[in-house]
Amino acid sequence: MYTTVNENGVLNNYPTEPQVYCAQYPAIWEQRNYVTQGAIATMFVTTLVWVAFAVS
Repeated sequence: MYTTVNENGVLNNYPTEPQVYCAQYPAIWEQRNYVTQGAIATMFVTTLVWVAFAVS
């Protein structure tokens, strides 16, 4: 941790910065997993909305 002291004696702490890296494009099987998760989430939210309309 990097610390400085100003003329009034106040300490300023600075965190260490993480290493920066470029993201990699997801593999085809990861893309399929994202599509599956999106479809399941869409069906779940749609079901919740229909239940809310049915109850009210």
